[in-house]
Amino acid sequence: MAATSDPIQTIARLTRLADVLATVDSDVKPVTPRTLDITAAAGRTLAADAVASSRPSAALALQDGWALAAGDTLDAGGYTPVQLMHMPQRVETGQPMPAGTDSVVPLDAVKVGAGGAEALATVNPGDGVLPAGGDSDPGIPLRHTGERLRSIDLAAFACAGLVRVSVREPRIRVLPLRDSDIIAAAARLVASDIERRGGAAPLDDAGGGLDLVRAADGADAIVAIGGTGSGRNDASVRTLARVGRLAVHGMALTPGETAALGFVGPKPVLLLPGRLDATLAVWLVVGRRMLARLAASRIKASEPVAILPLARKVASTVGLAEVVPVRRNDDNAEPLATKYLPLSALTRSDGWILVPADSEGYSAGSQVAVRPWP
Repeated sequence: MAATSDPIQTIARLTRLADVLATVDSDVKPVTPRTLDITAAAGRTLAADAVASSRPSAALALQDGWALAAGDTLDAGGYTPVQLMHMPQRVETGQPMPAGTDSVVPLDAVKVGAGGAEALATVNPGDGVLPAGGDSDPGIPLRHTGERLRSIDLAAFACAGLVRVSVREPRIRVLPLRDSDIIAAAARLVASDIERRGGAAPLDDAGGGLDLVRAADGADAIVAIGGTGSGRNDASVRTLARVGRLAVHGMALTPGETAALGFVGPKPVLLLPGRLDATLAVWLVVGRRMLARLAASRIKASEPVAILPLARKVASTVGLAEVVPVRRNDDNAEPLATKYLPLSALTRSDGWILVPADSEGYSAGSQVAVRPWP
């Protein structure tokens, strides 16, 4: 607990959101890659291209049927069968194609009788066939460096014979600084989003205090929640300034103006306000950017964004970026709150929009990008 004689934490000025993000981009460095079994790599970010050997090594049948040379079926049809020069061979799915054949047709596309076999349909070269290298080509990565791995990627890797991949998995220590239901809930929300987006997020017990030196041991970054304001017991920003480097205190982002960013050695420390809406806003806009830099992931939309017209006007203060919860109402986005975001607005909303700092807001009918909540 801070003594009453200690100086009060105050914000000298609000740092523009663009400058905060520029500091993240310039000062937060990617973590060291590690190799993981693909069964443990879901959601992680590739540190090297995922490349598989050429598969299959020879052309394979993609269906059960007759293996044919497509050129032997020209002009064939149900009423104009074409006599095949050679008796076709039956193949099953996954079986190598016989020499001299380039297509597979269903069993009922060939009529076999005492006088030989007739094609009842014209086929194209390659129909029903997986060519050599058709599943994977060493010259074309299955996924690229900086892309986050999905479950479908890992299933494809397994089928292609890949068993281990090089990834970046940022370890972010989440510290709820006070024994408060609100701060504990905010900490769980942040930790779960980190895990879902490819990091590892050990969550400390609530109220353990801010020991940045200890927390930095074995972690790539720290996210602490609470103590960023000017309250009698708020001291997290002064602690960071004392043991590390304070880069920003006060962000031109609402809610979340009292947030801070700094470093203990090379490791970033993000201090979030002890209010759920403020924690959420700063984490979405700044924290996720920090996580992306640690993972060296490509800056692109990782979740669907709906472009919708606003149902009514949103007014905002020039110079402040603002997170606004919205509800999808038919084909419109209805803003539910500004500045302070009540719990009821968060639970009734379907996502959020970001009003840029250089805007006075959006007029009704403006097209806005609605992003999903964690």
